[in-house]
Amino acid sequence: MTALDWIVQFVGILLALAAAPLFVGWVNQCRAWLQNRSAPPLLQPFRLLHKLFWKESVVAHDATALYRVAPYVVFGCMLLASMIIPTISTNLPLAPAADAIALVGLFALARLFISLAAMDIGTAFGTMGARREMLIGFLAEPAFLMVLFTASLISNSTSLATIVASLAHRELTILPSLAFAGLAFTMVSLAENARIPVDNPATHLELTMIHEALVLEYSGRHLALLEWAGMLKLFAYSCAGLALFFPWGVAQANDHAALLLALPVLLGKLAVGGFALALIETILAKMRIFRVPEFLATAFLLGVLALLVHLLLGA
Repeated sequence: MTALDWIVQFVGILLALAAAPLFVGWVNQCRAWLQNRSAPPLLQPFRLLHKLFWKESVVAHDATALYRVAPYVVFGCMLLASMIIPTISTNLPLAPAADAIALVGLFALARLFISLAAMDIGTAFGTMGARREMLIGFLAEPAFLMVLFTASLISNSTSLATIVASLAHRELTILPSLAFAGLAFTMVSLAENARIPVDNPATHLELTMIHEALVLEYSGRHLALLEWAGMLKLFAYSCAGLALFFPWGVAQANDHAALLLALPVLLGKLAVGGFALALIETILAKMRIFRVPEFLATAFLLGVLALLVHLLLGA
């Protein structure tokens, strides 16, 4: 690894930390425009994080060390997930560790800690949110694995860098297996990031909230870290989807000219993806919590269908 590779990796870290709140702000703006409402400022997520970091953290008396450590673990997992996904270049120092199974494991580890922390203080809302979060994770992770397995079979590798490099060099054709995998990934991404139609990130209604129930008892810097981690998770899923299904623009090894274009190309794709996410949340309605298993089961079947199409037809 050269010094340039480490610089690119450091730029990727800064990009994830800065672009994740901006991406959420952009999605909120697009959704407000589509709903004919006054849009919040683009930097509103930064203002929220700044306000929370300066507030005092109030911790319950019965809380254990797990409750205090969980926000840092969740934030670290989401930041590491954003670092191992090839966003600007495939030739990164963390590329050997950027395995598709490791990516799913990071998301699962973060879910485990935030669910245990929600149950740690024994509130009804925290326990309810933890049960719903684990149910969604139990159903979403197999579908996400089917998507990654389909991409890994096409590239003959489970390394994210190798998958992106292999898919980027293919001819510009729509493979049926990737089309089914793309639909499954979109459904999983909506569920994992607590977006409509699975969850509404702007609600605190008892019968509908999932993610908000997990963080309802947090405040101050702990809540800021969890909110930032949620933004990083949405950014990581968006970058993973762009890397798997729209890999063009990611710089390859020793391609210095492509590095100059990789960042603006990524920002452009994120802008289009954010508008698409806002459009999906505008045209769809929030489904009942009892319909979520059917929604994610459909995503899993689409992932399995993508895998079978590639194995049987090679397409």
